[in-house]
Amino acid sequence: MAQLKHGLVVLAALLATAAPVAAQQRTLVINHDASDPAPKAAFDELIAAFEAEHPDIKVQVNLFDHEGYKTAIRNFLTADAPDLANWYAGNRMAPFVEAGQFQDVSDVWEEHGLKDALAPALSSMTIDDKQWGIPYTYYQWGIYYNADVYEQVGVDPDSIETWDDFIAACEQFKAANIDCLTTGTRALWPAAGIFDYLSLRTNGYDWHMQLTNGEIPWTDDAVRAVFAEWAKVVPYTSANHAAVDWQDAVSNIVQGRAANFVMGNFAVAAFKDGGMTNDNLGFMPFPTINPGIPRAEEAPTDSIHIPAGAKNVEDAKLFLAFMARPEVQTQMNKTLGQLPINVHAEVDDDPFLIKGFELLSTATGGIAQFFDRDAPAEMAKAGMEGFQEFMVRPERLDTILERLERMRARVYAN
Repeated sequence: MAQLKHGLVVLAALLATAAPVAAQQRTLVINHDASDPAPKAAFDELIAAFEAEHPDIKVQVNLFDHEGYKTAIRNFLTADAPDLANWYAGNRMAPFVEAGQFQDVSDVWEEHGLKDALAPALSSMTIDDKQWGIPYTYYQWGIYYNADVYEQVGVDPDSIETWDDFIAACEQFKAANIDCLTTGTRALWPAAGIFDYLSLRTNGYDWHMQLTNGEIPWTDDAVRAVFAEWAKVVPYTSANHAAVDWQDAVSNIVQGRAANFVMGNFAVAAFKDGGMTNDNLGFMPFPTINPGIPRAEEAPTDSIHIPAGAKNVEDAKLFLAFMARPEVQTQMNKTLGQLPINVHAEVDDDPFLIKGFELLSTATGGIAQFFDRDAPAEMAKAGMEGFQEFMVRPERLDTILERLERMRARVYAN
């Protein structure tokens, strides 16, 4: 009996000791769609590092596939919100902000000096002078070119700074029977990359955001000014672009049939798979059109947000601050093969990542997300169809813009 009593006393003591430990263990729930191998590995590493630094927090992950997540996020933000959810910057996050479904995390930005550290993405994370999440990765767009073709026709790519310089070079490529610009628009979206840059360079980031937000008529003179610049390069663009995908157009660059390609950095692997190397594959920023406009860039940006219904807001903010740190973004983007947003982070010894990091870190005009992220889905589809049609039939511009204006009136009225 005495032994039993002693055993109960010992058990009670152990339970009393264990109780505070159990009470200290907190759960942080994250929903994300980083299901592809590299993004999943990056998130797994990120969470392991966070848990190692905060052993009193257990991170619970709910992983979704990309397409399913687009619907799921609209459901779980209203029904069973996690503490954190990944999404995208710019106009893609705006509906959730306006619906009160993302929390204001300006205090995290202020406390950790993130307006300087994450300056390239500040404008795309800000609505109503408040910040609504933390951006952690992006990649640059720009012009990738065949350096051998430039040498063949006697043009120095480093001499191209303005759109007029680029068009003058196009004349020389045409004389050599080489397409100055190639692309593949069968899937529509590559044309949007060209439009976005022409828009950003002609009218600037704020105007471009107003356009994609439905605040500017497509029949406006400023829109026509963008297409006027585009019309200058249409005669020098590969004629069969509407029949091929972007991967097919890569061979035009690889084989020297074309000189330039407006594309994202993910295309580098395709160029190199075709046989190009760092010696003959070049990269340049999209040229200046209006010198009075601060340089903005195209860089689709992924971000993490705290839903309005989050249960563990304190630890969620701790996670956001952790994710914003330069060494954390360095490691995460090394795994992703993309670029960190924190200007104090480091990038791998890859010439295109180094050029991209410099390009985006110094983009004082802002960071656009890409037309089909910045505009609502229905407007984006109509716009990209119009862009492709313009490249094939530029004389139909009036009809295209009138059609897009009717779509704007309908889409943004809802």
